Amino acid sequence: MYGYGMGWGWFGLILMIIFWGLVILGIVYLVKALTGRGASPKEETALDILKKRYAKGEIDAESLRERKRI
Repeated sequence: MYGYGMGWGWFGLILMIIFWGLVILGIVYLVKALTGRGASPKEETALDILKKRYAKGEIDAESLRERKRI
């Protein structure tokens, strides 16, 4: 007999492929989450830089208004 009639046949093979695919996807997701490579950093806009420079006192209010207008 050598195993004929035993097991799940093609259905078992499909389940095994789905199971290991999910395991691999889970590992990839976990590695991305732990290393932080999944998130893209937000780029600063010119207005953000102007506001920071104003807050630090590098430029005055008049310069800020003029540069925002430009």
